[in-house]
Amino acid sequence: MSIHFDVAGIGAGPFNLSVAALLAPHGRIRSAFFDRREQFDWHPGMMVDDAAMQTSFLKDLVLSADPTSAYSFIAYLVAKHRFHRFIHAGFTHVRRYEFADYLQWVAEKLPNLHFKHEVQEIRWSENGFRLQFDGKCEHARHLVVATGLTPNIPDWARRHEHPRCLHSHHYLARVPDATGLRIAVVGGGQSGAEVVLDLMSGRRGRTQSICWLSRRHTLEALDEAPFSNEFFTPSYVNAFHSLPMACKPALIRQQTLTGNGISHETLRQIYQTLYLSSLQEGREQRLRILPHRDVRAMECLPAGGWILAAHNGFDDRIHHVDADVVVLATGYLTRLPACIEPLRGRLNIDQQGHLPLRHDFSVP
Repeated sequence: MSIHFDVAGIGAGPFNLSVAALLAPHGRIRSAFFDRREQFDWHPGMMVDDAAMQTSFLKDLVLSADPTSAYSFIAYLVAKHRFHRFIHAGFTHVRRYEFADYLQWVAEKLPNLHFKHEVQEIRWSENGFRLQFDGKCEHARHLVVATGLTPNIPDWARRHEHPRCLHSHHYLARVPDATGLRIAVVGGGQSGAEVVLDLMSGRRGRTQSICWLSRRHTLEALDEAPFSNEFFTPSYVNAFHSLPMACKPALIRQQTLTGNGISHETLRQIYQTLYLSSLQEGREQRLRILPHRDVRAMECLPAGGWILAAHNGFDDRIHHVDADVVVLATGYLTRLPACIEPLRGRLNIDQQGHLPLRHDFSVP
């Protein structure tokens, strides 16, 4: 079998965009990255106006691996004639829409991205991979799978498919005019916080009320301390990989807030918004924050709207919340794409459905 590509990528989100950008200058490495979408688009449903990146702009697609790359965020600023103004502005974190524009800029420049190419099936054949498309196939020596995450719809919401019960992944595309509505936001992470801030801003109309429920016992801040950020450095990754497998799950749970908390700036904005609204509205507060609430059930009311039943971890009772709209900021799940199902028998998948990785992130 002739190998058409040395590397084939499935999916063209930020992860594979990074690999594609690092491989593109190396002409002797034949690479191609396939994505079923019409074009590159990064989290359009959560591109709210004030949302900022939680990591430094220096942690872009390429800079730490290749500081000379033409696909860095700095190169993007220079190309857009914004380099000096950006430096003078003194941003510690860039707005998400600017970083999305940077990713789009890189995607448009890369020659090895192929959109509107849906890989339907991948099989192992003669020491390589055969990628089956609609009407054609390609072959590759190595395969990089980065098909992204799937919105997590809790069991209690799964049977309630309705325009007014939406996941935050689709927030901007599906949120209705919120004027006069009671809105429940479920999920105490960054996405939930950004949805709450956006609703409080009045851009979607003035709500009657906003109820923010979270299983967490409080609004937990992202751990951005210097020593915590060491967890993302090559030296720590090397040390982590050398540990016994039995030790790793507990360590990962302890490190949750390094990537799954609310940024300090977002928390400050919410607190300031509550303070200012108290000046304008007196005792009446449109926003209720209900931590330590685990939603267990949701039912449709005869007159329309929803009633949510949440377990109150403080007093061990069930708390009921009425809402006209429910926004599920309930995170994402990792799932293997259907196209690699023919390879499942060759993969070492553990009981949790995870793929153990070697030190170089390859699958044994």
